Amino acid sequence: MAFWNLFVVALMPVLETLLVTLLGALMATERFNFLRGVEAKNCLNSLVFYVFTPALLIAELAKTITFDQLVEMWFMVVNILLTFIVGSVLGWMLNKMARTPKHLRGLVSGCCAAGNLGNLPIIIVPAVCKESDSPFGDTSTCSTYGEAYASISMGVSSLLTFSYLYILMESSVDRDTQNMNTIDATTSTTHFTTTPEIFPANVKEPLLPSTNFSSTDNLSIQHESPHDKNESKVSILNHITWPITKCFGYVKMEKLFTPITIAGIIGFTIGAVTPMQNLMVGDSAPLRVIINSASLVGEGAIVSMTLIVGANLLDGLKKSGISVSLIMGIMGVRFIISPILGILIVKVAHYWGFVGSYSLYQFVLMLQYALPPATAIGTIAQLLGIVESECSFIMIWTYTAATFSLTLWCTLFMWMLE
Repeated sequence: MAFWNLFVVALMPVLETLLVTLLGALMATERFNFLRGVEAKNCLNSLVFYVFTPALLIAELAKTITFDQLVEMWFMVVNILLTFIVGSVLGWMLNKMARTPKHLRGLVSGCCAAGNLGNLPIIIVPAVCKESDSPFGDTSTCSTYGEAYASISMGVSSLLTFSYLYILMESSVDRDTQNMNTIDATTSTTHFTTTPEIFPANVKEPLLPSTNFSSTDNLSIQHESPHDKNESKVSILNHITWPITKCFGYVKMEKLFTPITIAGIIGFTIGAVTPMQNLMVGDSAPLRVIINSASLVGEGAIVSMTLIVGANLLDGLKKSGISVSLIMGIMGVRFIISPILGILIVKVAHYWGFVGSYSLYQFVLMLQYALPPATAIGTIAQLLGIVESECSFIMIWTYTAATFSLTLWCTLFMWMLE
């Protein structure tokens, strides 16, 4: 197939996403004023988080996933974990090199770690399969497998995004708050200990000899210097595993088991347990109304999240506390370094026999490394009430760049696998 035909096939689903995003931006303008107010966006975010996305996960996973498919596509789960690990390491390096402000480090790490593995694959993969010039063979077979791949990608990424990423972004704010409280407490203690009542004016003899005081001061300095040096040398491994440690040690379980993670577990369970799937999925299933209703409700998830991204774009244009160099760094991680590493990982996995020869499967695995930051990051930012304008600013530029980069990478992937 000609390179130009592959380019057009890859461009169509990206343009569809861009058009819905522009519609969201239009709905947030003063003329229409549908998604302009904070309350309106918060309500839509809540619907996405508590209703639409859980329903979509349950319906798609229950319909498309079976136990045999989970066993067959085990490497996709590993691949999604690798995208988060690779992105976290690259995000840590970017924060160090760019000297990112503390309150933005969680956001930058999240944008580097979590790609849009939920919305875009479930739009791009079926759309590519439906194109007449698709390099992946028969349309019906491609669509069947493509939906299964996209559903697993959406399910696993949603579990990771709304657990690992939620904790990462929240904990960065918690640490800043604790640091501010420590500074305030230290200031108050210093002020308290230097009040005149502690050292009355009638005491004229020193409490301690000056030599002892000097040695004590020197001793304290000797103890503080190595401690400060150790604090400044935080390893990459500690930075990545810190949210996991916090998850098991300090975070309440209700923060880990969000509605989306619970829905993902339920969807995987229904799909993997054959009797439950036969009971709820299919035209003759006795309880098919449950999955059908969930599917009906879940159809609003992708459109709503894309509209929210578009509505937030206007806020990102107005104000932001994030530098252009940091935006360029995130783009370099998401659109250059990560896709190249993804190609190498998939090729090595195929060489070792972990990945089969089906070209569509390899295409989805590579695609997972080339996607822009997850739209769920904006949802988490608004739910936590933090770095919303900065997140919007990142989204507007990364998704504008993704129109070109994602199209080029999809074209290259299909050309390599043709």
